[in-house]
Amino acid sequence: MIGLDTGHSVAFTRSLNDPDAGNRYNGYKVVAAYPKGTEKIEAWKKRIPEFTKEVKKQGAEIVDSIDELLDKVDVVLLTCIDGNKHLEQALPVIKAGKRVFIDKPFAASLSDAYAIVEAARKHQVPMFSSSSLRYINGANEIREGKIGYVTGADAFSPAHIEKHHPDLFWYGVHGVEILFTVMGTGCKSVKRTHTRGTDVVVGLWEDGRIGCYRGIRKGKGGYGATVFGEEKIEVLDNYQGYNPLLEKIADFFDSGTVPVPHEETLEIFAFMQAAEESKMKGGISVDLGSVIPERSG
Repeated sequence: MIGLDTGHSVAFTRSLNDPDAGNRYNGYKVVAAYPKGTEKIEAWKKRIPEFTKEVKKQGAEIVDSIDELLDKVDVVLLTCIDGNKHLEQALPVIKAGKRVFIDKPFAASLSDAYAIVEAARKHQVPMFSSSSLRYINGANEIREGKIGYVTGADAFSPAHIEKHHPDLFWYGVHGVEILFTVMGTGCKSVKRTHTRGTDVVVGLWEDGRIGCYRGIRKGKGGYGATVFGEEKIEVLDNYQGYNPLLEKIADFFDSGTVPVPHEETLEIFAFMQAAEESKMKGGISVDLGSVIPERSG
C-alpha cells in the first residue's frame, strides 16, 4: 500500500486483513505500507501518523521507500489521497511490473491520467482505477441490460472542492463514475452550471442521449442515480461501501484482467476537465475532444 494519508488506507486494510474475511478477497493481505502521501493538502498530511499507526496495528510493516515496498509485495494498492502524486508514485510500480490499483482521484490533471495509462501500456502492466461507487447496488445489472437500452441518467454525489485539484476530480468523480457506469462511453460535450452549493453538468452523448451529473455541496448529500431505460426507470440508492470494490480489485490482482477499460477512465476525466473549462467560460458547451492532451494523439 502506498499513501497513508486517507481513511481509505485504514478501511481497506481492516477489510483485507480481517481474520474473518476468509477467501472473500482471494487471500490478499496488506503486508507492507509506505506512508508518505500528499505534500499539499495539510489537513490530510497531518493525519499520516494516525493512519500509519492504525495500518501497522492491522499487521502491515511500515517501510521507508517505494523501492523497499516493491521488494516485499506482489501487487500494489495506491491509496494516496492526492492525485498530484499519483504519476510519480505509480511509475516505479509499473516499471517493476507490479499490478496496481490506483484509488480516486486517478490523477489531478488529464495529462497525468494519460501519462499513467501510457506507462501501463508501454510496460504491459495491468492497472486500473475506479471509485467504489461504480459498484453501487444495481449499476452492473443495468449496464448488462436489466432495464433495456439506457436512454439517459441523472447521477449525483457530494462535490466538495479541493484547491489543488480541478473541481470535480476531488469528490465529484464518485457521481460521475456512476453516470458512466450506466451510460457507457461516447460523451461528446458538456455544459456546466456552477453555484456555491451545487454543480449541474449536462453531457451530450454522440448518439443523442443525455446524461446529467449533480454535485452537492449544500443540504443533504448522498450517492445515487435515476436511470432511464427503454423498459424501465430504475433508481440506484443502495451504496454498500468499499468491500464490493475490494472484491473486484482482488479478482483483478489474480487475473490481470482490467475491470474498467482505460478508455472509460480517461473519458470520465475528460468529462470532468471539460466541465472545468465550461465553468471558466461561463457555462458554454465544451467538446471533450478539445481538452484531450496532444500527447495522446
